Amino acid sequence: MPYTAVTALSHAGLIRDHNEDSLVVGPWTLCGTVTDSPQTLVFPRVRPFLTAVADGLGGHPGGEVASGLVVNRLAALGHGLTDAESLGRALDACNRELHEAGESHPELATMGTTIAGLLVLPDGLIVFNVGDSKVYLQDRDGLRQISVDDSPPPAPGERTTSAVTQTLGGTLALTTVTPHIGPAPLGPGDRYLVCSDGLTDPVPDDEIDRLLEEPEDGPAAFALWQAAIEAGGPDNITLALVRVHGP
Repeated sequence: MPYTAVTALSHAGLIRDHNEDSLVVGPWTLCGTVTDSPQTLVFPRVRPFLTAVADGLGGHPGGEVASGLVVNRLAALGHGLTDAESLGRALDACNRELHEAGESHPELATMGTTIAGLLVLPDGLIVFNVGDSKVYLQDRDGLRQISVDDSPPPAPGERTTSAVTQTLGGTLALTTVTPHIGPAPLGPGDRYLVCSDGLTDPVPDDEIDRLLEEPEDGPAAFALWQAAIEAGGPDNITLALVRVHGP
């Protein structure tokens, strides 16, 4: 039977005092959890399921609350996410829930999060994101980003920027979001990386591509985490490797 394997971990890094990232894999969520040991879940390709990373906004209150609310909402929707339209409605609902929570709890006003992930369907994949968390495809041609960053160009001489132009929540007044949602390519042997910028800011894409030459997902996920830690671990690190097996 065709199946999808997801290998994931989430870690606070070396600088942050807690983890504001959250992760959803099907009905399973990690919110503020710290582990350096990759865990693998396997799903038969008979129902839709979602893998996504949410990165709570630094400098705003309740980053871990925002990211946790979003991944738990997406996990609860479960098999009801069947296409781009239902996914877009779910992300809009998450955005509204964050603002409503901020209105009910003023100490959480302006909390927000990025989100990036894959909706795995029996007959294909949908990639989506809001913010600057990323989704990459690794195929026979190497590694390439298939999500769309909501961020301005980096300053001259800089490789990355911490600024974002669109998030779920993050503002006092309700702001409409326009998620990036579209079909993802799917071929034999393809592997996908879903991650927060705690990996991609300190570790360049060419280094990520080199580390993903490791064919086994568990060691590859650990090597990516280790590279971010050896680069200073300046932010929370959350990543998921997604591999689709079978026709």
